[in-house]
Amino acid sequence: MTAVGASAFRVEGRWAAARDRLGFGTPWIVLGVIGILAVGWPLAAGDQTADFAHALRAPSEDNLLGTDHSGYDLGARAAEGLRISLVIALACAILATVLGVVVGIASVAAGGWVDAIVMRVVDAVNALPHLVVGVVIAAMWRGEPVAIIASIALTHWPAVARVVRAELLEATSAGWVETARLAGASRTFIATRHLMPAVSGQVLVAMTVLLPHAVWHETTLSFLGVGLSPDAASLGTLVGQARGDVLTGAWWTLVVPGVALMVTAVACSGAAASLRRATLPPAGEVWR
Repeated sequence: MTAVGASAFRVEGRWAAARDRLGFGTPWIVLGVIGILAVGWPLAAGDQTADFAHALRAPSEDNLLGTDHSGYDLGARAAEGLRISLVIALACAILATVLGVVVGIASVAAGGWVDAIVMRVVDAVNALPHLVVGVVIAAMWRGEPVAIIASIALTHWPAVARVVRAELLEATSAGWVETARLAGASRTFIATRHLMPAVSGQVLVAMTVLLPHAVWHETTLSFLGVGLSPDAASLGTLVGQARGDVLTGAWWTLVVPGVALMVTAVACSGAAASLRRATLPPAGEVWR
């Protein structure tokens, strides 16, 4: 084999290994298709107006997924609701991750009794029933997306804080961190070169894991009537409106948003699992 061929073989082998570890082909493609549908379907359907003469029509050539009780194309409505739910869930995941990272870093940096108090606060927040707290916060500002984001983020950051704290404690106790200290490395250098890379993978995984949780919570809050307003398109409001429609035989009004919700949650969970595998070091190696 020539040098060029050997080099190409090594590059292809590394790409194949990375592709296998990231799990390309299943959750990521599904998420990509979901994103394309969430953006493209409403654009393709154009501006819609309520047309009660076409309400609750079964799936047909004109409306592939049928219509809802207001005469809207259910496919475009579900895609728009999926986009809104994903945007809210992403904002919740980012905010919860940022809070967890800040609390975890502050706890390890302070240490001692401060670390003990912070961990007791984390335990207290984690012990609260998330749905009940979310309902209380969202009900105070009913219909406001900011209230929904706050209600979900403020109840889900403790898990991220625990992961960050555990990873940082393991990293700071490692010999190569102490060696860097003895060599005269600054705290900034140690934090950016050693500590942050040690937790960055886990933080990304934690944020991805939070996505399906946030989608489910937003759907539940909207279904209970304390989330988004009923006229706003989200998976929760669509499922809530389908309760009465199903009794009239319009099964598609529940199946379409329900399937979109389940597929999104499973795809996000699969993406999180593949990221977790990708962030683990190969056998016999340690990330540094």
